[in-house]
Amino acid sequence: MQPSIDSLTPPHPSLHHFPEERQRPALTIEWASSDAQLRDAQRLRHAVFVTEFGARPVAGAHASSLQYECDRFDPFCDHLLVRAEPTKQEPEGVVVGTCRVLRPDQALRAGGFYCDAEFDLRALTPILGSALEMGRSCVHPAWRSGIVIMTMWRALGQFMQGHSLNTLFGCASIWLGDGGVLANRVWEYLSVTHLAKPRWQVQPRLPVPHSVTAPEAQLVAPEIPPLIKGYLRCGARVLGPPALDIAFNTADLPMMLRFDDLTPRYRQHFLAT
Repeated sequence: MQPSIDSLTPPHPSLHHFPEERQRPALTIEWASSDAQLRDAQRLRHAVFVTEFGARPVAGAHASSLQYECDRFDPFCDHLLVRAEPTKQEPEGVVVGTCRVLRPDQALRAGGFYCDAEFDLRALTPILGSALEMGRSCVHPAWRSGIVIMTMWRALGQFMQGHSLNTLFGCASIWLGDGGVLANRVWEYLSVTHLAKPRWQVQPRLPVPHSVTAPEAQLVAPEIPPLIKGYLRCGARVLGPPALDIAFNTADLPMMLRFDDLTPRYRQHFLAT
C-alpha cells in the first residue's frame, strides 16, 4: 500500500512533546538529498505507521531496533520533509511531516507505480506520463492542525510545476480499527458526491470487505478523515472503492487531483511560486 494517514487517532500517547499551537515556531521544507535526511523521514513514518497505527514493518529492510519504516520504492522516490525550527535539543529541527513522490521516469525504473500493486491502473494510462504519485504521507500527532499538510501541498505544487506534471494521485488511508465500518461509509458517501468520471475509475485488486451499516447511520454523513477532506476541498476526486491493505490495517482510497480541477480558493496556494 501507499499509506497517507492523518485521520483517525487510536489511543496512543504523543511520541514527543511540542509546545502549544500559538507558541510553535515556523516550519521549513526540504527535499532529502542525503541518507541522513531519508532516515529522518523513515523514522517519522515508523513512529506513525508502525508505533501509532500498528502497521507491520517490511521484513528485513532494516534492523527493527533502528526504527525505520521503508520499502523497495524508497530509493526511487523523492522525499519531502517538513521540519520545525531548530532548537538546542534538536539543532536540525524535528521532522513533523513527510511524504514521498514518484515521477513517471522513476516509476519506470522502479518497475511501476506503487499503486499498481493495489489497483488496476489501466484507466489512468493516458495521464500517467504527466502524473506524480504521492504516498507515505504522515504528520506527527502533535502537529495535525492542518498547517503541515498545507506546507507540503505548496511544496508539491512547486515540485510538479518544475517537472511539468499536472496530476497528483495516490491513496488516502482509513484505519480499520473499527472493522471497516467507517471506510465503507466514507466510500459509499463519496461515491455519490465526489466520484471521478467513469473513464478515470479504477478497481481494487483486493477490495475492503463490506460491513453492514445500521439504518439510522445511513442517514448521517460520515466523519470524513481530515486528510481526505482536505484533498476534496482542493478539487480531488475518488477514483473507485478502497483496497484492503492487510499489513497496514487500512482501507486505501484511490484519489486524484488535477491542476485543471483545483478550486479557485486553493489554486493560488497550491500553484504559488
